[in-house]
Amino acid sequence: MIKGIIFDFDGLIVDTESFWFEALKEVLFETHHVELELSKYSSCIGTGSDVLFRYLKELVGEGLDCGLIKQHALEKYNEKMKQPSLREGVIEYLEDAKKINLKIGLASCSSREWVARHIKPLNIIEYFDVINTRNEVKKVKPDPEIYIKTLTDCNLISSEAVAFEDSLNGLQAAKEADIRCVIVPNDVTRHLSFETHDYMLESMSKEPLSGVIKKICMNG
Repeated sequence: MIKGIIFDFDGLIVDTESFWFEALKEVLFETHHVELELSKYSSCIGTGSDVLFRYLKELVGEGLDCGLIKQHALEKYNEKMKQPSLREGVIEYLEDAKKINLKIGLASCSSREWVARHIKPLNIIEYFDVINTRNEVKKVKPDPEIYIKTLTDCNLISSEAVAFEDSLNGLQAAKEADIRCVIVPNDVTRHLSFETHDYMLESMSKEPLSGVIKKICMNG
């Protein structure tokens, strides 16, 4: 029986990833005249910044000042992301989960400050029983630690939860924690080859939460 759902944050609740990719792409071209390829960048989504920094140094050179690049990209990101907005269907899923008394957790590789900055203006903090970020764990996705901690904090076992993710790293983390996982890709991750997921949605607006849970349970 499903007793809880666990959401990723970036790219799933708010599509920060598309804005961040565009900002980083512009900065790299302006400063080093290199093109950031979406196909390669996508492998860096849903995990720690160190993975992205390794890729950027492969692209530009070991002498790259990743901190400075990140700072400039953040400035551009802030210009693009004037006001955070929820992806379609997110609020309906949160409301439906509350109505049927599901525990709601959030498991994000971003910092608590980053998550709070985006969530607070959207007035959805009260929906979450547990919020875990990279600040609460030693290892981030694709390591399963954050999912295991979120399960424990929600007083759930893996078979009682469903994770919602948009990236390969997030999917791997959920599955290694033995949690069934629904993929809801965004424009930056839509081209990826998701293979081990339990269900996929183009958007949460396409199907109600109850229907998704029912299908997952029927599939074992």
